[in-house]
Amino acid sequence: MAHTFLLEIGLEEMPAHVVTPAIKQLVKRTADYLKEERVDYDEIKPFSTPRRLAVLITGLADKQSDISESVKGPAKKIAQDAEGNWSKAAIGFTRGQGLTTDDITFKEIKGTEYVYVDKFIAGEPVATVLAGLKDVITAMTFPTMMKWSTHHFQYIRPIRWLVALLDADVIPFSILDVTTDRNTRGHRFLGKDISIATAADYEGDLTSEFVIADADKRKSMIKTQIDKLAADHGWTVNVDAGLLEEVNNLVEWPTAFAGSFDEKYLTIPEEVLITSMRDHQRFFYARDAQGQLLPTFISVRNGNDHDLQNVVSGNEKVLTARLEDAMFFYTEDQKKTIADYVDRLKTVSFHDKISTMAEKMSRVKAIAGVLAKHVGLNDAQTKAVLRASEIYKFDLVTGMVGEFAELQGVMGEKYALLQGEDPAVAQAIREHYEPISADGALPASVPGAVLALADKFDSILTFFAAGMIPSGSNDPYALRRQATGIVRIAQDQQWSLPVADLAQAFVAAETTANVAPKLDQAGQIDALVNFIKDRIRKILRSAKQRHDIIDAVTAGSSSDVLQIFTAADILASHADDANFKDVIESLTRVIRLAQKAPAEVAATTVDPALFENDSEGQLHQGVATVATAAKDGLTALYTALADIQPVIAAYFDATMVMAKDDAVRNNRLAELSRLADLALALGDLDQLVVK
Repeated sequence: MAHTFLLEIGLEEMPAHVVTPAIKQLVKRTADYLKEERVDYDEIKPFSTPRRLAVLITGLADKQSDISESVKGPAKKIAQDAEGNWSKAAIGFTRGQGLTTDDITFKEIKGTEYVYVDKFIAGEPVATVLAGLKDVITAMTFPTMMKWSTHHFQYIRPIRWLVALLDADVIPFSILDVTTDRNTRGHRFLGKDISIATAADYEGDLTSEFVIADADKRKSMIKTQIDKLAADHGWTVNVDAGLLEEVNNLVEWPTAFAGSFDEKYLTIPEEVLITSMRDHQRFFYARDAQGQLLPTFISVRNGNDHDLQNVVSGNEKVLTARLEDAMFFYTEDQKKTIADYVDRLKTVSFHDKISTMAEKMSRVKAIAGVLAKHVGLNDAQTKAVLRASEIYKFDLVTGMVGEFAELQGVMGEKYALLQGEDPAVAQAIREHYEPISADGALPASVPGAVLALADKFDSILTFFAAGMIPSGSNDPYALRRQATGIVRIAQDQQWSLPVADLAQAFVAAETTANVAPKLDQAGQIDALVNFIKDRIRKILRSAKQRHDIIDAVTAGSSSDVLQIFTAADILASHADDANFKDVIESLTRVIRLAQKAPAEVAATTVDPALFENDSEGQLHQGVATVATAAKDGLTALYTALADIQPVIAAYFDATMVMAKDDAVRNNRLAELSRLADLALALGDLDQLVVK
């Protein structure tokens, strides 16, 4: 007989951002538990609201699956002595299986006899197994945890009730002072406590008490209500998926409603209005047919439509107060010039171990100058990025950003335009923060991309030099995100970024401009390169690149971000070639031998007069061909290396590299070092797995 089981955890209201991950975690942990306990079922259906996490399991088996297996033990010669007495090993083995030596049989495997026992474990009734879900509940983890009452146990919020019903029967267990029963709670204000007769009644019973327990149904209701309001008024409402998810996890019985605000606030930049509505109040905003923002918002009440006008009025007052503040700051901020704000940054700390924010901008200007030249910006673009670097943090000390921190960069662009700055400068100011997440939008303009790179390089270098290098999960200054941003911008713009060489140039430029911090940035260049390569590894892994190729390209001699990605693509594209194994094995042999060459030998010029066979001359010509091809990029380099593989193989067949004659040996090592240096541009090929 198939059963239905309900498990509900009743809680004080959880933060909205926790609800969805929490119910997913509960479903997974429950599924893993049932699999481990050998209990079959058809489906686990999740239910979640701010006050509850629940799963309804259907098609549940009567009991665990029985276990019938033959278990192998020690060899017979270990299990028995010459007189046939059982050893401690045999006794211990059978005891561990819950059996005795009387149950032992022997089976021969490849000429050796081993102890075996046939083991049968009858499955426990499903009711017994389900009681163990207590451990599933208590094992759950959350971003923040709290204690309550006198308990030491921690959870996302205090547990107030537990329901565990197998069909119509309560499965008894307790967590702290809360014991399972069949009683759940309806909507905090509209509903009442109810007793659930059977597990299958759960969703319907809660609906009767103003709780839509199915999160997907609740979300659909909200979307439908918003769409209806928009259609009734001729509005266009972009229902942001993230905001919809958040609002959905704040309510149990949703009722959408519309409110309005004074049109005078539409003179404020719409980003401010949207931030006030969406981010601060969790309101949806509306536009007209022409795409213009309307003095209207849509919100969702956790309740029915009773006295809804009072709710509308209350929300309008709250929003109006925030918009009044925004209007004040917007007006007051324009009474000062950008120069006034930049001057104030001299007293604003970037970090007390590093510098002021004004000093950071001076460093970024020096770095931006190096990058502008390196990536080939034209005069207009260079002028824009250098001007932007002089002022790009000015909005941090404006009143608007002080009140709406989310708008840093955005208000910098708005105020820069109002004060007559070049639009390219204003756009770069906004874009320098991008990407603001691992997969966030990238700068669209070239000056914005350069300024973003310069700002991120400065932050990582100076924090590293100040001894604040991320470790483990600790990254308080989001340096990993900034490094990922550097990598993604380089990919997006297709810019060569040799990190090691550029970092040296950055430090030199800061020193020349007399803006370098009193920190050893030069001593952190190797750490910076490794840090950037770690981010490259992560991106390549997420792109499902082969692990050995990732290891190879990131362990190579190149610190050029774009070149490393290109090398990975090239190696992956040739991995199935018929000659790939021969090519990589030949080059790996070259690299290993070259590593034996002292530095002074590797740097010497190859002397053809010391060649002792034709293969040396052929390899010498081949290396020259490869060196020429390398100037055309990595694709040409790999092709040239693959083409001379037969030459390399013939060379090793005919030549003893480690000759007794010092001059001959060093000449050969110098040749191989030249070839190895060229091959290492693709990566440490010894890391590749070839078959």
